[in-house]
Amino acid sequence: MTEPTVVLVHGFWGGAAHWANVIVELDRRGHTGIRAVEIPLTSLADDATRTREMVRQVDGPVVLVGHSYGGAVISEAGNLPNVTGLVYVAAFAPDAGESPGQITEEHPPAAVASIAPDSDGRLWVQPDRFRESFAQDLSADEALVMAVTQKAPLGSTFGDTVTDPAWRHKPTWYQVSTEDRMIHPDNQRRMAARMQPQRTIELAASHASLASQPAAVADLIEEALRAATA
Repeated sequence: MTEPTVVLVHGFWGGAAHWANVIVELDRRGHTGIRAVEIPLTSLADDATRTREMVRQVDGPVVLVGHSYGGAVISEAGNLPNVTGLVYVAAFAPDAGESPGQITEEHPPAAVASIAPDSDGRLWVQPDRFRESFAQDLSADEALVMAVTQKAPLGSTFGDTVTDPAWRHKPTWYQVSTEDRMIHPDNQRRMAARMQPQRTIELAASHASLASQPAAVADLIEEALRAATA
């Protein structure tokens, strides 16, 4: 079987470039089928539609990888027949009828006060709090670039619910960030446990584990690739 293409889906307050270190790590290991989708962060329906469009462009199997809110997106978009597995990186994994906002309310994260709306209904991580909130294990320069280039979601997206989560039908892997201040680690553990993944790993990482620990994240993605070709 052909090795699947990895399709990477970013989350709130980031873009496809948040995957830069994971992309380089996978490429160094010889994985050439890598794509990163840029989603609009305007609604779960819009973001899932854009992700499905990317997946349909791939001639062959796909492993979907979602960070943060990207986990909700791959849960909604991942039922396409060529998707062979789902990898969640410090990510939301809502059940049917559940939203990221509902999950957040169960165990509010440490940095919830750092999020502020603008006059257009978009939510921002306050730039002067971005590093301490989102990426405390990155350098000041790396966190500065993330803060300045952050992509703010429409606040209504937090309330959008998943319909038929792909994790109920596909093999899954989950990475918990134990020092996460954006999605409470206990929420991550609960979401991981109920999907009964092939493997759950815990990293002593911030919400930006994809940037701070790309080798460990790539290891988990490789496991999903191996399972698809076994």
